[in-house]
Amino acid sequence: MRDAGRLAAATLDMIAQEIRPGVASRRLDALAETFIRDHGAVPAPLGYRGYPFATCMSPNQVVCHGMPDERPLAEGDILKVDVTVKLDGWHGDSCRTFAVGAIDPERTRLLQTTRTALALGLEAVRPGGWLSAIGRAIQGHVEAQGYAVVRSYCGHGIGREFHQPPQVLHHLDLARDVELRPGMFFTIEPMVNTGGHATIRLEDGWTVVTADGGLSAQFEHTVGVTETGVEVFTLSPAG
Repeated sequence: MRDAGRLAAATLDMIAQEIRPGVASRRLDALAETFIRDHGAVPAPLGYRGYPFATCMSPNQVVCHGMPDERPLAEGDILKVDVTVKLDGWHGDSCRTFAVGAIDPERTRLLQTTRTALALGLEAVRPGGWLSAIGRAIQGHVEAQGYAVVRSYCGHGIGREFHQPPQVLHHLDLARDVELRPGMFFTIEPMVNTGGHATIRLEDGWTVVTADGGLSAQFEHTVGVTETGVEVFTLSPAG
């Protein structure tokens, strides 16, 4: 899990150097696939339930599962890049939201809030604690900033399987709570909208957008519960 997580993060570090106005997300996807394969892994999304690309590329109002395309990125866009690698049978899953060139204060604040929400979710992980503490911490921070947490998509258990229990909700829901135990692996990946939390899935069967056309940001780590707290597997090798 450490090796897989490190490779997922290194892939995002590489992509970060390529994101600029005028570049198409299809090119970024191709670069990611080549990088992942050159490091002895495979891109887990490719072919997963019929998904046709190596990564998910979700600009602006696209919440998640955006498919790479040939449209050039524009100055001021924000782009969510979600990478999952499968290395020696184990999965590493991470997402970051990137600024394309210079972005306005609204977008900057959205990214900062979402990144902080992920950090607070990580701080809530401890053995003997509860999964609901993650959602409580994230929702409390996000709503205090005047934003909304997406509720229709969430984090998930991960390891030898891409997706498995438990569901990691980013809002408080005591009805589906789980006690945290050492050795559990899962993702924490809050999606935060400038408007309401509602989403719509488009006719392509994958792309999810905000229902009200607002902006959306996401940051994600793959983590493991340890005897003393949490280990983050997808920290950037480049810092």
